[in-house]
Amino acid sequence: MSESRYDPRYDPRAPDEERPKPFAELPPPPPDVVPSGEVYDWYIRGCDLLDNGDTNAAVQLLSHCAQAEPESRAIREALARAQFNAGMYTESVANYEWIISIDPADDYAQFGLGLAATKAGDLKAAVEHLALAAAMRPDVQHYSLALRGARAALTAAQR
Repeated sequence: MSESRYDPRYDPRAPDEERPKPFAELPPPPPDVVPSGEVYDWYIRGCDLLDNGDTNAAVQLLSHCAQAEPESRAIREALARAQFNAGMYTESVANYEWIISIDPADDYAQFGLGLAATKAGDLKAAVEHLALAAAMRPDVQHYSLALRGARAALTAAQR
């Protein structure tokens, strides 16, 4: 007996009006769904879940954090990382873009945005943000490696 894992977010045939809304557009959850403890406790638990590979649970918990503290860069970064690892690339791009709108000199956010844009299929934006990250921190080798990969993918896509 196989359980269906259908999710309309990943079905290109699904009409736009049936796609789920990003968490920022959803109403707040009812009180019995909100995790117990303080926002900082949720954040620490969400980061632990993320570090241990439980990305979907991390997304859920960090989404609660982001709703409670929408201006927190640390929460948004952890949520973007969790969304990326869960395959929610469009949502990850949105959170990294928010971080960059606050601090354009955040090299890690530029890098994360570049990776998420690559996975979302926006290779031009990916190259732009990965190039910024690599220029900001030439000492970080994986920034340059990701940039080379995105440039190669963009070149191949243009042929």
